[in-house]
Amino acid sequence: MAGVSFDKLDGVIWYNGEFVKWEDAQVHVLTHGLHYASSVFEGERAYGGEIFELTKHSQRLHDSAKMMGFEIPYSVQELDDACRETLKRQGLTNAYVRPIAWRGSEMMGVSAQHNSINTAIAVWDWPSYFDPEQKMKGIRLDIAEWKRPDPATIPCKAKAAGLYMICTLSKHAAEAKGYADALMFDYRGQIAEATGANVFFTQGNEIHTPTPDCFLDGITRQTVIGLAKKRQFKVIERAIMPDEMATFEECFITGSAAEVTPVSEIGPYNFQPGAICKQMVEDYTAAVTPK
Repeated sequence: MAGVSFDKLDGVIWYNGEFVKWEDAQVHVLTHGLHYASSVFEGERAYGGEIFELTKHSQRLHDSAKMMGFEIPYSVQELDDACRETLKRQGLTNAYVRPIAWRGSEMMGVSAQHNSINTAIAVWDWPSYFDPEQKMKGIRLDIAEWKRPDPATIPCKAKAAGLYMICTLSKHAAEAKGYADALMFDYRGQIAEATGANVFFTQGNEIHTPTPDCFLDGITRQTVIGLAKKRQFKVIERAIMPDEMATFEECFITGSAAEVTPVSEIGPYNFQPGAICKQMVEDYTAAVTPK
């Protein structure tokens, strides 16, 4: 994908119930979703022609929209069907799937109760989020300056576009220093998540992960917790303070884009990707591979 602008890709996009040419899937510059971030989206991956946990993603898109005060004009089943058909029409079996819904242009101001709700689905070829050659060695994370806010100030359970502003800022700052990504703390100073993925740490046969009380409880996160419990690992969801990272042995992050990616370094803390990271990578790969 290097050097290819996303508005110049080939194929079709599902747009408000119809398939349009990729280059014709446009919005007006005076769109509420652009000016006021009234937009929600999903990130999904297809493996072998099947979109992993598709219905959970479609349901979360609906739930996110409700938290943002609007209703998507297509049912969960209709979104599922549209995602599958878009994947098919793009001629891809292993791909990234991006459904998105946003407020339109009828009202341009903070208030936009009567705006139309637009929905689109795009599918494209997108390989590993991180360099495959480095992935099992463990990626390096910076520690972000920005913090995940108090849930009293944001709809933290929504996968909403505006909540990613500080993620972009944090990832850009990390990449400028040679890191792959950044770890974010929350408003209390506790460990929260990476910019687009949840985080896990190991201690002996235990796996520790922050309680998602002010950030998204990722679908991949839920999947990996289930896989870990099947392996008889003890999974502990709790508040984790930054200085505890000195006591952990392994670390990995999870997300639809990141999948399961081991971590070798977070700021001054070092980890050695080992047996648990390897097992979780293998088990996740098996879980997403169509039988």
